Amino acid sequence: MNKIPVYQPSIGSKEKENVLDCLDSSWISSKGKYIGLFENEFAKYIGSKYAATVSNGTVALHLALLAIGIKTGDEVIVPTLTYVASVNAIKYIGAKPVFIDSLRSTWQLDPEDLERKITSKTKAIMVVHIYGMACDMDKIMSIARAYKLKVVEDCAEAFGTKYKNKYVGTFGDIAAFSFFGNKTITTGEGGMVVSNSKKIIDLAIRIKGQGLAENTEYWHDIIGYNYRMTNICAAIGLAQLSRAQSFIDRKRKLAELYKEYLADLPIELLDEPKDVYGTFWMISLIFNNSAIRTKVRQVLRENNVETRPVFYPINTLPMYEDGIVFGNATYLSQRGINLPSYPDLKDDQVKSICNIIRGCFNEANHTENRLK
Repeated sequence: MNKIPVYQPSIGSKEKENVLDCLDSSWISSKGKYIGLFENEFAKYIGSKYAATVSNGTVALHLALLAIGIKTGDEVIVPTLTYVASVNAIKYIGAKPVFIDSLRSTWQLDPEDLERKITSKTKAIMVVHIYGMACDMDKIMSIARAYKLKVVEDCAEAFGTKYKNKYVGTFGDIAAFSFFGNKTITTGEGGMVVSNSKKIIDLAIRIKGQGLAENTEYWHDIIGYNYRMTNICAAIGLAQLSRAQSFIDRKRKLAELYKEYLADLPIELLDEPKDVYGTFWMISLIFNNSAIRTKVRQVLRENNVETRPVFYPINTLPMYEDGIVFGNATYLSQRGINLPSYPDLKDDQVKSICNIIRGCFNEANHTENRLK
């Protein structure tokens, strides 16, 4: 079997055409027509008032926290089951990440644990929509309003996902998206911050551009960063955005195929919770024990099929270790994997992957019966 990666981008003729246009025009850095076009079309796509491009998804999170006023010593509540960038962005500011558990049923953050962790120092909630699904935004926003907390949505893995027919990224004060090469739409490296507040987005734009004051050339009145996206990346992003729904439709079809071909095995695929339209960024499942997960990943690797483990709980990593055991996050992390999930994956490749997984279970059952 030819190598099947866990993800690869789908790049077409329009992306190439736009990049060549940038090269021909010589607008290749952080100015050029594609920056504004991509920002405007992205905001329109998800139903946000404002959007600002940035150089990657991690800086989008850092910028989002800065733009809502998070400072050193503030507490930001964040799920421990997430990619490390969510938490690193909090630490960049000198704020304190306060970890919470996830729901066993949906893999998303647990609103009840969230409310238990609020203190007088809590200033914001970082909502992470993991693996292309969505958190319970009704409960989360109700808690945020009750305690007067800001909400940052980490949508790096959930572009195009909806909660109650509304796109994620449009519920909180500000949201961050990633366009890394393994995301549903990509710019190679890149990201976006979106907000319905002009005040917040204007500050984000100033911070990402070295703190440049409005209406005065080369006058910088706040500390800023160079977090700008290039025109070339925006040109790719604009083309990808025009194909976004076809990517999402295909990924949803892939999820259905995996469910069909893996039916009746002792596994659970991450599926759409109630009120959620999922985009299945990474088609994910959990096994009934960690040993079979290890075996399946090994056999798939021997057959040139790449998989990924579900994230480690961040509070178990050396720089964040706190000794707390989050039961659901640990359970999911120890048993979960991500399967190949890219739009150009063929139906017969999905079937082959599932046959290999099924074979691992048949072998395990045979061994167990022989030992009885």
